[in-house]
Amino acid sequence: MSKATPHKLSWRNPLLMGVLLACNTFALAQWQWVDATGRKVFSDTPPPAGIPDKNVLKQPGGGRIAIPAPVSETAPAAAPAPTAAQAPQIATRDTELEARKKQAEQAEEARKKADMERVAKGRADNCERARKAKITMESGVRLATTNAKGEREIMDDKAKASESQRMDAVIRENCGTLPTAK
Repeated sequence: MSKATPHKLSWRNPLLMGVLLACNTFALAQWQWVDATGRKVFSDTPPPAGIPDKNVLKQPGGGRIAIPAPVSETAPAAAPAPTAAQAPQIATRDTELEARKKQAEQAEEARKKADMERVAKGRADNCERARKAKITMESGVRLATTNAKGEREIMDDKAKASESQRMDAVIRENCGTLPTAK
């Protein structure tokens, strides 16, 4: 006769693993709700009694479990539930949001103003240089330029006229009022 050996409990036993996994699912029961400030809360305990059912996003099992608040022997009778006037106001959150929005708008305006000042300064500099170059072109002095090979060339009347027209275009573009962005 063969002697039956009792089953040993080990981690390789599928029955034991199944029981442990089933027990583990109860330990993983999680609650999820939105609190009075609008933040999501994750917990293994149910939400406080003041959280309405519509704010409970996830709960273990099926129904919501109401857990009464602990009552001490010396504590006076429970205070009545807070009214809408006593409930936390979300308006403070709106004012904070609006303050941040206003601050961001002011920062954007300051950035745009700094950009416009930088562009205006560049235009004024270009205008001044173009006017000086135009005066030099019209003075009658012989002018020289450097070609692509690095050689010096004296400008003829045709080159002077072309450069004078280019200076006129730069003056028209930079010496007037700043064009508005469309």
